[in-house]
Amino acid sequence: MRNPSKSADPLSLELDQNYRQAGFHAGQSWGGHPAVILIDFAQAYFDPASPLYGGELCQRALDRANLLAEAARKYAVPLIHTQVEYDYNGADGGAFYQKIPALTCFDKGNEFQDFAANLNVRTDDIVITKQYPSAFFATSLSSTLRWQQVDTLLIAGLSTSGCVRATCVDSISHGFITIVVEDAVGDRAEEPHKANLFDMSAKYADLCQTEEAIAFLKCTHEKSIIGDVL
Repeated sequence: MRNPSKSADPLSLELDQNYRQAGFHAGQSWGGHPAVILIDFAQAYFDPASPLYGGELCQRALDRANLLAEAARKYAVPLIHTQVEYDYNGADGGAFYQKIPALTCFDKGNEFQDFAANLNVRTDDIVITKQYPSAFFATSLSSTLRWQQVDTLLIAGLSTSGCVRATCVDSISHGFITIVVEDAVGDRAEEPHKANLFDMSAKYADLCQTEEAIAFLKCTHEKSIIGDVL
């Protein structure tokens, strides 16, 4: 007689057990040359008058992302911001621009397109302008990271279910160890936020909190100093 526990339908198991039994959510070995990318912290997500207003989840993400950005500067880690910007009538936005009418918020000259008022962007930060969800698609991001010898990309930003997820998938597809800083990403609703964090963790990225990310940046910086001395 077969052991019932051996023949149980894996889809009947609790979700976490189901995924882990299949080998999902495996951890990665983080590299020694990280970069930090802050995805699309635009005023559109923070002004209640905007159709893209994201509320508390987005504000929390911004607060945590500012801490991450300061750590990146302190520990000499490349810091990249992305922004979305479209030409008049979305001529460079294609089907994506047609699919989401609210993307008019990112038309050139629209005040919602500006960086969030509380985001600290400095002149020596790298800024990449994009028109599509992934920060890698049709931009110089991959080349920039390769030039700076980056092997690990820490992602913060908005929104979890949109541009963060798209960038996460493309990051690992480009060969980078990918980490999503889960309290520094946000969405307009808890359900898609959590669902996409779960899926990214299962297949594409490790998740960590801001404090853990900062400790990692500090550690890699200290190791690089020791390496230079030796």
